[in-house]
Amino acid sequence: MAVTPTCPVHYDPLDEATLADPYPVLAALRAHAPLVWHDTMECWLVTGYDDCVRVLRDHESFARDPRRLGRTVPEASLSVQVLDPPHQAAVRSAFMTSLRAQDLSALQERARRDFAARLEVLAPRPVWDVMCELAQPVALNAIADLLGVSPPPLSAWVKVSDTIMRSMDGGLNPDLVEPGRRAREELSELVTSWFTATGSPAGLLGHVRARTTDAGPELARYVVHTARVMFQGGYSTLAAAIGNCVDTLVHNPPAQRVLREAPQLRATGVDELVRYDGPVQGTTRLAADDVLLGGRTVHRGEKVTVLFQAANRDPACFEHPDRLVLDRSPNRHLGYGWGTHACLGTTVAQRVLVALVDALADQPGLLQAAGVARRRNTATMRAFDQLPVTFQP
Repeated sequence: MAVTPTCPVHYDPLDEATLADPYPVLAALRAHAPLVWHDTMECWLVTGYDDCVRVLRDHESFARDPRRLGRTVPEASLSVQVLDPPHQAAVRSAFMTSLRAQDLSALQERARRDFAARLEVLAPRPVWDVMCELAQPVALNAIADLLGVSPPPLSAWVKVSDTIMRSMDGGLNPDLVEPGRRAREELSELVTSWFTATGSPAGLLGHVRARTTDAGPELARYVVHTARVMFQGGYSTLAAAIGNCVDTLVHNPPAQRVLREAPQLRATGVDELVRYDGPVQGTTRLAADDVLLGGRTVHRGEKVTVLFQAANRDPACFEHPDRLVLDRSPNRHLGYGWGTHACLGTTVAQRVLVALVDALADQPGLLQAAGVARRRNTATMRAFDQLPVTFQP
């Protein structure tokens, strides 16, 4: 099938320069055309905010569930993040209702205390790593706290989560797919044990289980798979977001001072930090029919990749998009996705990030870089492998 000639702007999400700073090439893509075909990724790249939102909203034209185009999907992958409306409705409703029933203010305070206790130990050190010593343990504790389960051992969990996260780039490297499948199976066994354990679990999972006790076998499977996605996806997204927020603050000392001195700006400030350098770079849909998008015809079955980070810097939607504006409002960014397939834990992530800013504000010094940061070599998730920092005296 003939498609539009490849865009002259070279875009390799795993290029070292792009991993370090993807925004110049994303701006060049957006300036060239709102929709461009990428030969290597075999998909259309969507870079404009309005077109991205349209794809995410228009479930009739753009399918998340490949089965709608006659393709197979592993049973374990059928969760709230894959099912399209209306088939998604029952499981999404169960989780969203249970999420609203949680005391998120108390969870935020527990996360703040977790950050504060770790920072008290880390602050005197000349150098410490944000990812392994702060982001990963706090993110794991916070997601386990939300679900009402005991967190698995951190070191083993990081390996499982990392394998799953890397497998999201299976379209670029097929060798990542099978290790990711095995890691998901291992995680599924853990999550299933939470639902089959004697007694009623606490937290969100306890609430979900109580609401779906009499559900049919199909919904019961969707619930377990969604719990797995929420645990792993919530952890990896939150850990990445913590690292990205700290990195942005390290390179913006005035923003650190503003957030320290103006606590009323911390909620909007966190929202802006996620817009400015969010954790999730994009998501993919399949055209369910021939559809006109961005002035191009996308044919049935072709992949469409929504680039969140390009949309979040679109000057047609965000004034001064390359500036960090801590009081930006409204701020309808796509940092966690959009619509019915958006991250279920968005509200929780925002609260934990506010807890991070609160805890940093209580430190006597400002954060600064203390070595070479290393970005994770992943296309879907924008995260750090290593982020060494220190507090100014």
